[in-house]
Amino acid sequence: MKPFVGWTRVAVMGVLLWQLCVAAFAQEEMKEQDLGANTKSSPTGQTGAGTGSRGMAAAKPGQADGTGNPRLGGERRPLYRLKHSDVVALSFTLSPEFDQTLTIQPDGYVTLKDAGPVLAQGLTLEEFRLAVARAYTGYLHDPQVAVALKEFEHPYFVAGGEVGRPGKYELHSDTSIMEAIEIAGGFTHEARHSQVLLFRRVNDDLVEARVFNLKKMLKEKNLGEVPQLRPGDLVFVPQNSVSKIERFLSKPSLSMYVSSTQF
Repeated sequence: MKPFVGWTRVAVMGVLLWQLCVAAFAQEEMKEQDLGANTKSSPTGQTGAGTGSRGMAAAKPGQADGTGNPRLGGERRPLYRLKHSDVVALSFTLSPEFDQTLTIQPDGYVTLKDAGPVLAQGLTLEEFRLAVARAYTGYLHDPQVAVALKEFEHPYFVAGGEVGRPGKYELHSDTSIMEAIEIAGGFTHEARHSQVLLFRRVNDDLVEARVFNLKKMLKEKNLGEVPQLRPGDLVFVPQNSVSKIERFLSKPSLSMYVSSTQF
């Protein structure tokens, strides 16, 4: 009987030892899987909290995402390009005797001191700086020049037709058609509120024209479709139909000279 009990104890101990080995192996395998997942999620091979693609994105704030999101810097405003009548100042670091202030002429050129004419119209400030440096290469060794824009034509819009004060106005901030008309003195009594025209230049050969029924928009209190003006826009308010024929109508004072029995 005793040998049987001894073998039973050995069998039980073997089963318990086998279960402990299986549990230990399973736990080790789970650790290896977790480690592999962390390593895969972190391109740098680091593990732990804060790694992975989210951590990498947070490490580069302010950069554009893959779709060029403008809120993250994916969109840049176009650089200013010089126009005729702009005034630029040139400063030479090592040769201050060549410092000068120039006005771009109607033909688009400026005349540099001792270097002759250089095209400036249509260039950015950096492109113009490089053009000036090239022009002085034969006079100066490695010319170091800086360009500053001193005077330029401010953004503007033009209001014409049946407004109180037709003319050219500076465009300081976001301005709608209705605000532009108010700036220009408002509608006259001969204005046609239902057909206000907006002319906008698309390129050198094409001008876009749009018609807005401001009378309807004001009546319905809906100005959401009124666009903001862009520099160079022309707002034109035409005459109404009555005002066009008003000068051909008989005046009340003529009734004393004309007898109704004649008609």
